Amino acid sequence: MTANDGAGTERENLDALRKEIDDLKSIPEEQLISPTPADLLEEEPTPHPTNAIGSEQWDKSVDEETLDD
Repeated sequence: MTANDGAGTERENLDALRKEIDDLKSIPEEQLISPTPADLLEEEPTPHPTNAIGSEQWDKSVDEETLDD
C-alpha cells in the first residue's frame, strides 16, 4: 500500500461533496428555509376570475351570470 492509494478515494469524496454543494446552491434560499410539500403543489387550485364585491347580478342565476357587463 502506498501513500497515493488513498488519494483517489479522497478525490472521489471531494468531487461528490462539491456536486452536493452545487446542487444545494441551485435551490432558492426561500425553498430551503420554508419548503413546500410536493403533494401540496399538486393539489394547488387553479385560480379563476371572480366578480368584484358588490357587482353581483341578483336577478340572474349563477349559471347565467358572467364577468362581462
